[in-house]
Amino acid sequence: MRRFVALLVLSTLAVACKSSGGGNANLSPKADAKVAKPAAVTPAAVAMGDSIFNNGSCARCHGKGGVGATNAPALSGPTFLQMTAGSFDEIVGIIVSGVPKDKIKDPSHPNAMGARGGRMALTDPQIQAVAAYVWTLSHK
Repeated sequence: MRRFVALLVLSTLAVACKSSGGGNANLSPKADAKVAKPAAVTPAAVAMGDSIFNNGSCARCHGKGGVGATNAPALSGPTFLQMTAGSFDEIVGIIVSGVPKDKIKDPSHPNAMGARGGRMALTDPQIQAVAAYVWTLSHK
């Protein structure tokens, strides 16, 4: 009888969590549209990142506003989030390390992304700013 009651309680909790959105069956960023904004994503950082991104080589490959272009994919909306977790730290890591040709998953965008913005050789504060801007593109 105890086993039956325990199973009943667990089943009820599972249904309640799923119906309230509290379950973790789908951990993709798209499933949780209200991700908390990281502390590094400040208006000043986003403005600086916007300027660096849209006036530098980032926009040449990813398009103005990160909408995508011939050389690189869009960094906004569900397409970007399907390929990565979309966390601020992950975005920073991608900018720091770049994306070597052998790690590119989309054959329609075959060019490697240089580490630290390639020729731009971004500083750590600039990388943080660009990451803040890119984070806002993918978390609207």
